[in-house]
Amino acid sequence: MTKVTSYASITDARIQVEFEIVPDQQSHNDPHPLFFMTARIEKDMIGEKELPIEAYYGIQTLRALENFPISGVPINFHPELIRALAMVKQAAALANEELGLLPSPLAGAIVAACREIMAGQLHDQFVVDRIQGGAGTSTNMNANEVIANRALELLGHRKGEYRYCHPNNHVNESQSTNDVYPTAVRLALVFKSAQLANELQALITSFELKAREFQHILKIGRTQLQDAVPMTLGQAFEAYAVTLSEEIARLDQNTQLFLEVNMGATAIGTGINTDPEYADKVIGHLAKISGLKVVRAANLVEATQDTGAFIMFSSAVKRLAVKLSKICNDLRLLSSGPRAGFNEINLPAVQPGSTIMPGKVNPVIPEVVNQIAFKVIGNDLALNLAVEAGQLELNAFEPIMAQCLFESIGFLINGMNTLNHRCIVGITANEDRCRELVENSISLVTALSPLLGYEVCSMLAKEALQSGNSVYQLVLTKGLMSAAELQQALSPENMIHPRRRVSHDQKEPKN
Repeated sequence: MTKVTSYASITDARIQVEFEIVPDQQSHNDPHPLFFMTARIEKDMIGEKELPIEAYYGIQTLRALENFPISGVPINFHPELIRALAMVKQAAALANEELGLLPSPLAGAIVAACREIMAGQLHDQFVVDRIQGGAGTSTNMNANEVIANRALELLGHRKGEYRYCHPNNHVNESQSTNDVYPTAVRLALVFKSAQLANELQALITSFELKAREFQHILKIGRTQLQDAVPMTLGQAFEAYAVTLSEEIARLDQNTQLFLEVNMGATAIGTGINTDPEYADKVIGHLAKISGLKVVRAANLVEATQDTGAFIMFSSAVKRLAVKLSKICNDLRLLSSGPRAGFNEINLPAVQPGSTIMPGKVNPVIPEVVNQIAFKVIGNDLALNLAVEAGQLELNAFEPIMAQCLFESIGFLINGMNTLNHRCIVGITANEDRCRELVENSISLVTALSPLLGYEVCSMLAKEALQSGNSVYQLVLTKGLMSAAELQQALSPENMIHPRRRVSHDQKEPKN
């Protein structure tokens, strides 16, 4: 066994990094065993660890893997976060190069490694669990180590030869986890929110198409699950489109809060270990790299400890989820039956609904969206608790905030896509059933109230309910209106929107 030792300077201390070179057993006679390394040894302040020779991550990432087997989901499950980390590191390298803190060849290698990661390479090397202690330190070090080892390769060195490119000294120059991680999470959420808005817009479009398709179908409106007044099925679907359209504006409004970042704050906002010009330079590069209007927080001490933007954005995500759940509740009610329910619309049959009741089909797509909403509401509560738990100059719980938001957004994107393509686009209307319910509804008296008066219409409603006769028939039987007058009053176009009224003397009911 051969060991190669190199040294890397960390401030005034020195850290030893050893590489264990293990010859391949099938090639033990090869005069160059270096080319058959299968493992390397890295040391840190706690001890040493063996890493796979092909791994781009290093010892601190490995320790995080051992310490945080929590969710079983690595951070590379969220590629937007990995790309955002690379953007931050690239911006820092360029700023440090301008300030003379990084030699150009070294800065160039770091930038090249970051660009590869932004293009989707090496994401499998970002392996730490998305839920972790340490305020995101493990995520930051995972990025530092991967970028450093890839930069080493680009410079013609082996992974782990940190004296040439060190994860802390070079990749993390002028930075702290406490400004890198929050900034990367915010950028990633901006990118993810754009995906959410796109999926939401596609769903809105489908509701709008259904609104036009159903605009001529008269149905009964309901309040408190009781008959109310007539409307069209198109108006119901148009309302769904409009209420969801409002959420695009809310998401955009709250996403803007993430564009104020604390890069340059380092540990607690004082900017320790940075050049006076660094913060402005790194923000400028980050804006160019990300394509976002990123700005420096007015007060970096405040920005480092404040996580209020997460509350605002989470509330917008929750509000969208709640609205989607309400709409799905409606779809399940309107499609209930088919014989003993409302049965006004038909949802696409996507799977058999029962293992014991033949022919049963359940509204499984709206049901899954309801469940997504429950999870999003729970995530919002967890996030609020995490924000509240911040102490002094730092909130250590941003990893769970990020996890909650990424999970909620991911669930909503997938849920809305499923709702759109496997439910909304295939909805059909039972037009005859809708009209039958309108004609038999006692609530028709509401349309007659301006003509006959509230008290007369109350009597009609009571009698219709007790006798089983329709309001329509009672009005004719009592001679309150002629057939032509009644037909005109109850015509769809006069019941589904405001209309100018002509004053009429109220007719007294005949004895």
